[in-house]
Amino acid sequence: TTHQCWMDLKAGFDVAIQGGCVMGLSLVSIGVIALFILIEVFKRVFVFEGPEAMFEAIAGYGLGGSSIALFGRVGGGIYTKAADVGADLSGKNDYGLEEDDYRNPACIADNVGDNVGDIAGMGADLFGSFAESTCAALVLAGSSPDLENRWCSLMYPLLISSTGIVVGIITLLLQACVYPVKNMPDVEKALKGVLVISTLLMTPVVVALSKYCLPESFSMGEGYEEVQWWYCATSIMLGLWSGLVIGYVTEYYTSHSYAPVREIAETQKQSAATGIIYGLALGYLSCIVPVLCLGLTILIAHSLCGMFGVALGALGMLGTMTMALTIDAYGPISDNAGGIAEMAGLPETVRGLTDCLDAAGNTTAAIGKGFAIGSAALVSLALFGAFTVRAKVSSVDILNPWVFTGLLFGAMMPYAFAAWTMKSVGTAANDMVKECLSQFPKIMGPEKMTPDYERCIRISTEASLREMLAPGALVILSPLVAGLGFGKNACAGLLSGALVSSVQLAISMSNTGGAWDNSKKYISAGGLGKEFVKGSEAHKNSVTGDTVGDPLKDTSGPALNIVMKLTAIISLVFGSAIN
Repeated sequence: TTHQCWMDLKAGFDVAIQGGCVMGLSLVSIGVIALFILIEVFKRVFVFEGPEAMFEAIAGYGLGGSSIALFGRVGGGIYTKAADVGADLSGKNDYGLEEDDYRNPACIADNVGDNVGDIAGMGADLFGSFAESTCAALVLAGSSPDLENRWCSLMYPLLISSTGIVVGIITLLLQACVYPVKNMPDVEKALKGVLVISTLLMTPVVVALSKYCLPESFSMGEGYEEVQWWYCATSIMLGLWSGLVIGYVTEYYTSHSYAPVREIAETQKQSAATGIIYGLALGYLSCIVPVLCLGLTILIAHSLCGMFGVALGALGMLGTMTMALTIDAYGPISDNAGGIAEMAGLPETVRGLTDCLDAAGNTTAAIGKGFAIGSAALVSLALFGAFTVRAKVSSVDILNPWVFTGLLFGAMMPYAFAAWTMKSVGTAANDMVKECLSQFPKIMGPEKMTPDYERCIRISTEASLREMLAPGALVILSPLVAGLGFGKNACAGLLSGALVSSVQLAISMSNTGGAWDNSKKYISAGGLGKEFVKGSEAHKNSVTGDTVGDPLKDTSGPALNIVMKLTAIISLVFGSAIN
């Protein structure tokens, strides 16, 4: 991408988006193939009472996906932000170096960290969502007497994701024609266009798939004896279009093309404190529309098909997962391209083009996180529904003291989890700053010492492995302690509280951090005028906001998806023991 930006903007964009699509298409393809092989092996090798029992056993696939996502998201988030914050504080504030200046010992760890957190972390997170929502839908489909003997109907949830791969390939072919990239403003339009095209193409595919795979009418249990095929299509489309709306709302609150981020930049002329106040308010405001979308999707889908509808809504939101991952992976590619341009001492024009790609990448990363959070909420609710069936919980009564106690504890969990992960970033960044400051006198002095990059990489690696133990234990052990120690009602309360609390906190944290980051880029590009560019007081204030926002948007916020999903899947897998 760096090399192509030396030629022109379009060539650089094409390489970055093609690199992103490798991740998006391959991850979903591997996930679908692995799950299909697993189903075939279980069907041929093992003996089960029926499809429902077999799919309950296969639910372990979702647990495996989420467990790895815990390491990718939490460990990766701590790694990347320890390096990023350390590089910012030691280089920019003390020596006036660019964050990717080769003399900064933390610059390699910072660039490696983008891949660890944004590529491995986001990939594992969305793979976990795909695996769990598919497993939840399979379990619920297997429980229907009308669907259990129709192999085509049982594979319906898997076919939704499979057709999403084909739609993704067609979308990439159409993007170049419908949204060509010629100038800088075209980059953001093209990335948004990828989502719009894939959503439009997926809509008729979903209708055709539902018509072909499902019977005209079937039963999904008590109260849902006459479910029509188009009820299922409607549930999927609600998730599909809610994902697009959440993406657009996220973009509005985190892109410097719109008023919210520009308001933050204006307040940073005066002080860093006012910018932080505005940023926090922006994050809280940005929860309103996504929560309305999720609420509407759940209400209608559940009314039509019960918990099966909610699981299909989650699969609908993940129907364009190939493209959501493509535009998300595009971000770190363009970010690292800028780093290479800076370290290689390429002309300012090249860095200007990579910065343009990177600014759009920041927004798409925020859109990707919005998708991940929204789908995690729907997935968690679907898993919760499957858990209540397995643990024989007929109703979750808030007046029951065990339920309410669990509810309070569950609502507290995301805050404890976020606090631990943020402190971990702070501790690791502190160690990184000390290490950089100990090296700088020799690097900048007459000795011109070569920076010890390896030492900084080791600090980030050790911190990420050490600091993820406590948050990980909290998520994995809480549902087991609540369920096995205090009963299924306490566990049901805990899952409800964790889900409702995590959604709001995750959205607000991710969007606040994204807005502060793009506010800094807006000021650096001269958005407030030539007197407020790099080196000005406004720019220093924006760097403070960006540094505070780093652990919010890349560590604690996205990692809360894991709190929602992992607690629910563990409860489902151990549901019979909890009962």
